[in-house]
Amino acid sequence: MDVRVATPADLDDIVDLHTRARIAYYGAGGLPTGEIVDPELAREQRDGWTAAIAAPHKHVRCAVVDGRVVGLLAMGPPHSAEADAAQLYQIHVAPDCWGRGIGATLHGLFLRHLEAEALPVGVLEVWERNARARAFYTRHGWRPDGTTRPGPADAPYLGMRLTHP
Repeated sequence: MDVRVATPADLDDIVDLHTRARIAYYGAGGLPTGEIVDPELAREQRDGWTAAIAAPHKHVRCAVVDGRVVGLLAMGPPHSAEADAAQLYQIHVAPDCWGRGIGATLHGLFLRHLEAEALPVGVLEVWERNARARAFYTRHGWRPDGTTRPGPADAPYLGMRLTHP
């Protein structure tokens, strides 16, 4: 597996992978596919990924196996005003590649980002019903920080925090 900086040329693959991952984890949480995928959301995803790739303060990485984008990492400054933290915006792995260490590799890149920026704290949000992601982050040392914001299907997004030595 290679991990590289995402470019505008990766946009179709990134949006496709993000959509497949969303269908898998929101679907497992009981959200109907029609509420996960629609043309307006697809436009928003494409615009969001385009902006993230172009933003000098955000970092988007693609994990590639045999020429196929199988994982994504997006990270950068926190959405909150927390000064000495970085936010792990998203890790997505193609559902047919779960359990192969791709997510752990991308998470390791986030840890290296914290080290390179001399930031002691990582923050993220995870959908309450995404049990797989919550377990993944917990295994990697993340702990709930008590923050929430509204999410789909009356299930909130939960804030998590990692203190990195």
